[in-house]
Amino acid sequence: MPKKILIIEDHVFLKELIAKQLNEEGYEIIEAEDGEEGLKKAKEKPDLILLDLILPGIDGFQVLENIKQDPETADVPVIILSNLGQKEDIDKGMSLGAEDFLVKANFTPGEIIEKVKKRLDA
Repeated sequence: MPKKILIIEDHVFLKELIAKQLNEEGYEIIEAEDGEEGLKKAKEKPDLILLDLILPGIDGFQVLENIKQDPETADVPVIILSNLGQKEDIDKGMSLGAEDFLVKANFTPGEIIEKVKKRLDA
């Protein structure tokens, strides 16, 4: 049974690039383009969520908070993948329950995939 990954990302090119690579690694991919859709799809109980912070509608911090407060989804690991890289943003994301915080500019898609694989295969 392939592990499911939910990608909540409004940047279509990046989302499709990561989804394609994860798919090639044998993962099942669920995609959402905004916070509201992401919260709905989180109910599908993915094995991991890749979450952008700058999203239309509900921002990623609010999405993370909602996921962690909902008993149905609280145990799903969330990795933040964002262009926000200020210490305050990282601290806020981690304090809300994120497993990891990846600044997009600092990681290639391949490195992001490796982080995901490490987390899921741990």
